[in-house]
Amino acid sequence: MVTGTAGRAQAAAGAETDTKLEAELRRLAGTVPDPELPVLTLEELGVIRGVRLLGPGSVEVRLTPTYTGCPAIEAMTSDIERVLHDHGMTAVSVVKVLAPAWSTDDISAEGRRKLAEFGIAPPRHHAADEPVPLTLSVRCPQCGSTETELLSRFSSTACKALRRCVSCREPFDHFKEL
Repeated sequence: MVTGTAGRAQAAAGAETDTKLEAELRRLAGTVPDPELPVLTLEELGVIRGVRLLGPGSVEVRLTPTYTGCPAIEAMTSDIERVLHDHGMTAVSVVKVLAPAWSTDDISAEGRRKLAEFGIAPPRHHAADEPVPLTLSVRCPQCGSTETELLSRFSSTACKALRRCVSCREPFDHFKEL
């Protein structure tokens, strides 16, 4: 699967070939909350790459971490296994897929809305064939001002930066573009 806009189109095409049961299992796996950002589901975060039935009661879920070495991947795996076991799957295999890498463009529009509502500035979209801009105009999720400053390249998780709004002086997390 390819990330970004191409990845979403390919995922939609792949979903058309899923059986009804695979589609339902994917939906269930996608409802698992992200352990570091529980306001988002794994589907909204865009880390569920696919679900495939291996046989009666046996399923494989393909999962891509937000970055290599992400400590939340084990919790995600455990939570997916639990949800699918609770829905009748006796054998659940979660396979980590590192390539192609996850991108912040894989976060759904609903996921971006939820991040902003939760007080985390969502990452900006960028075209797959364009570089990620180094100079960011990050909108404050509290007051909406774009006059913000970087306090730390890392925040509560490696995928977020700590910023402060110059206008309202409130600190906030910004989900970094990848």
